[in-house]
Amino acid sequence: MAATEPDESGCWAAPAPARAAHLPIVTVVAVALLDADNRVLLAQRPEGKHLAGYWEFPGGKVEAGETPEAALIRELKEELGIDIKESCLAPLSFVSHSYEKFHLLMPLYVCRTWRGKITQHEHQNLAWVAAQRLRDYPVPPADEPLIPVLQDLL
Repeated sequence: MAATEPDESGCWAAPAPARAAHLPIVTVVAVALLDADNRVLLAQRPEGKHLAGYWEFPGGKVEAGETPEAALIRELKEELGIDIKESCLAPLSFVSHSYEKFHLLMPLYVCRTWRGKITQHEHQNLAWVAAQRLRDYPVPPADEPLIPVLQDLL
């Protein structure tokens, strides 16, 4: 969809897709876990799940009444077996993306400190990836805009 001329503020205006207004909003939280070499942990989505086989940043759905940080702490314990303190989570960016059946809102945090050994509980594979190699891994469409943000950071 083409953008129109900029308005008086200088911003480009593009009509929002009509379907986005009628989709349920799903809030998911994710984290870029960074190791001592500034590599990012990616996790492969398991078979049988939406977007199976794609690589993603660990995290999961925010439940009713739960803060994004609390959800991330819970999900990382469930998915990777690690403990993270809220004070170790630094907000970095977010994504707002429409899929066919829902609209995804996903804050992304960065974390360098956790307790425990990372073990795969729910994902097919885990990979520590250097920032310049993040595009070598197919990621869900919503995650695409996060790659240059992480590359700029690292």
